[in-house]
Amino acid sequence: MSATAAAPERGLSLLVIIPCLNESATATRVVQGGRQIPGVTDIRVLVMDDGSSDSTTEDARSAGAAVSSNATTQGLGLTFREAVGVAVAREVYLVVHIDGDGQFDPSDIPTLVAPLVNGTAHMVTASRFLEERLMPKMPMVKRLGNRGVSRIVQILTGHRFRDVSCGFRVFSREALLRISLFGTVTYTQECFLHLIFKNLAIVEIPVKVRGTREFGSSRVAPSLFRYGTRSLQIMLRAFISYSPFALLFALTCVFLLLGLGFLSSLAVHYVRTSAFSPHIWAGFVGGSFVFLAMSTFVSGLLGDILVRILLNQRHILYRMERSPGD
Repeated sequence: MSATAAAPERGLSLLVIIPCLNESATATRVVQGGRQIPGVTDIRVLVMDDGSSDSTTEDARSAGAAVSSNATTQGLGLTFREAVGVAVAREVYLVVHIDGDGQFDPSDIPTLVAPLVNGTAHMVTASRFLEERLMPKMPMVKRLGNRGVSRIVQILTGHRFRDVSCGFRVFSREALLRISLFGTVTYTQECFLHLIFKNLAIVEIPVKVRGTREFGSSRVAPSLFRYGTRSLQIMLRAFISYSPFALLFALTCVFLLLGLGFLSSLAVHYVRTSAFSPHIWAGFVGGSFVFLAMSTFVSGLLGDILVRILLNQRHILYRMERSPGD
């Protein structure tokens, strides 16, 4: 990915965002970590409490963090979108997003921040699978699920990343202004698609993490199958939002080949017997597939036009949200 970020010469401001749901056992430890970061002069911590029923809010405030609380649980995707809005409104240059469950070590924050301070990335993500020696112990089905999701992202974008589901990331202000997210369950894979399609630079950095939670259970994936299907749905929607013609053209080719196959078989039968009967049905089926192919192709063209209009509107909004000093 060719695009790079340019860091301002002034001191950098950083907002550490910690999403939590009943993380009283680990919230304080996460809040108190990563307070000294080279190249950053202003560090603030915000805990996004997504409807906790324990003492997460009180513990986070006692540890020195500001807290934004939801009355009910909204989901990690919605919580992240709210966090993006807060970061953009505060005009911070860097945003760290680290889960509050204690699986990630806050002392790794400076390592992830470094490429953004140097202006060589727009987003840096921690990677659990980039180096074999750092791979955490986790259930095999979960490891295979992560590998499968990474493979899907590679197929959709042409870019290979080893870990697209990690909840420990750093974003530049430029990246946050460019992101347009719609998923409610998760945001992790969708971020990759949006930033890749906008040619922003993404860097993976290997870190050592816990493979399983120390306390409690996952709020994102109580069922791996359910998480996988929802993630796939989110990724396909994001892909269609940028490349509807590519998908619909592929379907056009499939429908056209099926239609021509049925029509060809009917033509061969007619040459041999000088009659369409008893396979005239192949003509109707083949004609239907050809018509479906033409309709799908036209839909792809219209979708491509709508995407261009949408991207132009997003670019206008991006220009409006940028402060004069960006």
